Amino acid sequence: MQSNTACSEEERYIVRKLEITDKNKGFMELLQQLTVCNSVSDNEFQKRFEELKLYGDDHVICVIEDATSSKIVATGSVFIERKFIRSCGKVGHIEDVVVDSSARGMQLGKKVVDFLADHARLTGCYKVILDCSADNKAFYEKCGFKEKEIQMVKYFI
Repeated sequence: MQSNTACSEEERYIVRKLEITDKNKGFMELLQQLTVCNSVSDNEFQKRFEELKLYGDDHVICVIEDATSSKIVATGSVFIERKFIRSCGKVGHIEDVVVDSSARGMQLGKKVVDFLADHARLTGCYKVILDCSADNKAFYEKCGFKEKEIQMVKYFI
């Protein structure tokens, strides 16, 4: 017999869009597990959050919140590029996918990527693309992506 306090995986891990209160739920600390991410004041976070909100469906940040701890344990973003090619088509770009080190292996990364790819498809994108390290190639292949061409980068900082 299960206790009334037990919750299913679906109830425990809530997949949703970023909310302003997520800064206090470890969102920035989670991003630090991905890349260089300096501290951001509450004011800076709010300003960027409001700025991104202006893009509407053209820039979405997905988070997964662990309802038992009220912590953000996974995130990723997608932005929509509007093109002239493909009859003024649209392309989704997935970025900044990370799962908290304590929550890896539970398919949360796949849930984030699926959420973002579905968003791109539903907004009319003809494809969704992302860049990843060689270490993450197998993960993204499991999410339905395939290797194509070569990534190049030029940093200014």
